[in-house]
Amino acid sequence: MKRNFTLLAVLLVAITYQLHAQKIDSMMEKYAEEYPQEKIHIHFDKGIYSKGETVWFKAYVLTGTDLSDYSKNFYVDWFDDRGNLLQHSTSPMFEASARGQFAIPADYKGKFLHVKAYTQWMLNFDSTFLYNKDIKVDQIPGSTLVKVETSKKTSKANQDATAVLTLPKTHTATIQFFPEGGVMLNGVVNRIAFLINNEFGLPVSAVGALRNSKGEFIDSFITEHDGMGSFTLQPDSIQPITATWLDDYGITHTNQLPIGAPTGASLQVEPTKSKSIFFVSKSQDAGENMNTMYVIAHMHQHEVYKSKINLSTRLSAIGEIPTTDLPTGVLQITLFDANYTPIAERVVFVNNYKFLFTPEVRVTKQGLNKRERNTIEIEVDDSVLSNMSVAVTDANLLTDASSNIVSDLLLSGDIKGKVHNASYYFASKEDSVYRHLDLVMLTHGWRRFNWKEVTNGRLPYIINPKETDYMQLKGTIYGNLNRSSMQNQTIFCMLQAKDSSRQNLMLPVDRTGNFSQKGVMFYDTVHVFYQLTGSKSVTDRVEIRFQNGLMQAPSKKYSTVTASPFLFNYDIKDTTLLERSRMFYNEKVRLEKHLAEHQLADVVVNTKVKKAVDVLDEKYTTGLFAGGDSRQFDVTSDPFAAAATSVFQYLQGRVAGLQIVENGADVSLSWRGSSPELYLDEVQTTVDQLQILSMNDVAYVKVFPPPFFGPSSGGAGGAISVYTRKGSDVKLNPGTGLNYQLLAGYTPYKEFYNPNYENSTPDYTEDVRTTLYWNPFILTSAKTRTVQIQFFNNDISKKLRLILEGVNTDGKLTRVEKIIE
Repeated sequence: MKRNFTLLAVLLVAITYQLHAQKIDSMMEKYAEEYPQEKIHIHFDKGIYSKGETVWFKAYVLTGTDLSDYSKNFYVDWFDDRGNLLQHSTSPMFEASARGQFAIPADYKGKFLHVKAYTQWMLNFDSTFLYNKDIKVDQIPGSTLVKVETSKKTSKANQDATAVLTLPKTHTATIQFFPEGGVMLNGVVNRIAFLINNEFGLPVSAVGALRNSKGEFIDSFITEHDGMGSFTLQPDSIQPITATWLDDYGITHTNQLPIGAPTGASLQVEPTKSKSIFFVSKSQDAGENMNTMYVIAHMHQHEVYKSKINLSTRLSAIGEIPTTDLPTGVLQITLFDANYTPIAERVVFVNNYKFLFTPEVRVTKQGLNKRERNTIEIEVDDSVLSNMSVAVTDANLLTDASSNIVSDLLLSGDIKGKVHNASYYFASKEDSVYRHLDLVMLTHGWRRFNWKEVTNGRLPYIINPKETDYMQLKGTIYGNLNRSSMQNQTIFCMLQAKDSSRQNLMLPVDRTGNFSQKGVMFYDTVHVFYQLTGSKSVTDRVEIRFQNGLMQAPSKKYSTVTASPFLFNYDIKDTTLLERSRMFYNEKVRLEKHLAEHQLADVVVNTKVKKAVDVLDEKYTTGLFAGGDSRQFDVTSDPFAAAATSVFQYLQGRVAGLQIVENGADVSLSWRGSSPELYLDEVQTTVDQLQILSMNDVAYVKVFPPPFFGPSSGGAGGAISVYTRKGSDVKLNPGTGLNYQLLAGYTPYKEFYNPNYENSTPDYTEDVRTTLYWNPFILTSAKTRTVQIQFFNNDISKKLRLILEGVNTDGKLTRVEKIIE
């Protein structure tokens, strides 16, 4: 009988182990399929900017080694160096990529911009993996033009990817210890990695010694690469071990190592180029739950290896994980006890050099003289779709080559903490580089499962759903309508963009007062004119709030404490590279000043008190509509405006030569035999639209006599430009026309200026562009494998740098850097 109970207990334990194993396998697969982690790389057109310049960018978003299909919208928050939000930009994504730009204010005084980029889906997970980067903004000292003579002597500096730093005279260096696997175990040999950084997060070299509690020497240690190193240690008690070390600045430090655990198990891994060899050790009195242990390895949340280890008759075991068929990236290895409780974890980097595709970049026409044409062909010898971006800049400018698309998407995007000069680990296949990369794995955090939640079958709590659609028009009706009448309502919406394009929508309203329409896409802002079907009185009894479905701007402040520390408290030395960018900037300032002085030489300014209509003109009009020969009407101060039923009734008989005839709903306009053009807030509109506009919403009207050369290049009959109230001119009482709201869309995209000096008239203003060419979408496919780009040199550059980055639909990456000289 007793034996039967024993057999039953063994069977129950075996069944429990099997259930645990099945649950972990199924949960990991569910995580991989339904909760993949996105990561971002941004290709900027150059590495350093001056105030007043435009930052051009192209973003790439991957999940694991695949193009992300989880998100359709991309967000970038631009902060100044004090953490104040300057702009929240939104962009639609195409083939897991997005483009955009940011104009640095001309009066910007900061030394850098902080860029934070993300998708809505990424906000559900660890914020450490959001994209964060500091972009250097050079503040030019003084206004004197700096002349720079470029020569071959600067070539070595041009190849240096890391800026030379001017650090303060006093420093603070700190050390962190990282026992391999996460725990230091007494009685076994442990590998301890360490990382030493200064107060700016930059690596510091050091040498040191380990001593026991009696002060007796145990071993020495030394940094091997970028402030990192490792040593082995076998503690035999719980007595503390002290590390005394001397840093590069000549300062001596003393720190205590973590106390070793008296019982447990440890995991050590020795990665090679074809496999990862792991060693499992346990203490003598580890307990029965460590007689059987499990090793699970996963990559991008997919399980790639699993083994069972029998330690019932021994204290250690060895195994190997084949890695030759794995993709390049971070491999996480976890050691579990018999109850599938995680005991130790280790990450290694697998690099099979299968992550690249290599386009051929050919210079078919080189033009390095003043304003000469350059023609370049980009050919991809592959049938799959590739999506790339290319920038051409002056080659003598300071560059930031410490990271790139490869290091961001394969390394930095999957581990915690700043990796100093991450691109170094992909620049060579030398054994020393691979060894240095393993130090990064030992000293940085990584994406990980919460194993307790996995074994308990709990899935991540999702607050922000996947944005599988682009922006939309949606809204909610608030007011004193009951549910039955709400359910029968339909809302008419007319979207009018600044380019005069329109879109009419009839949207059903559900019983809760909500309505929505997917597939609505626009940039900048639109006027949304709206009315509930039935009676306008119904519309006036409720409040309707429109939304675009996009994430709104975050808090106006960003904590600089959590931002990258590298640009907070240091300046780049005035190397030849930095002086080159300052020369461009000062030359631009000199030319602008010269042009302004030349234009103002014959101008005589007479000051006088401004009329009310002139104040309105400055407030409301821009471009072709500002100033000029016109009749102006201050509607905000005109008591007769409130009695008018429309703009046309208001203007009748007020402008000589302008004929306005209203016959019920029909309105005819004539001036010198032609119909005047109509504009609402400087967007071309129609008679019907102005007729339904309430005069309570009108602030200012300008009437231009014929001919009026406006945006449409017509105007034989003059023009009527109506401006709706804004700011302090807004009246809150409802009007008789259609209500409207302004709704923001995607951040407007500005086209990169690429002059054509062969087909244009001579321009005698000096060309001092630092970015000569920028194209965020270079696309190739099976039918179009070669793309030709063309651009013209400026008046200064004699050597150019081309950087091409991108991905293809197989998830492979490319980066090509080419010097044209």
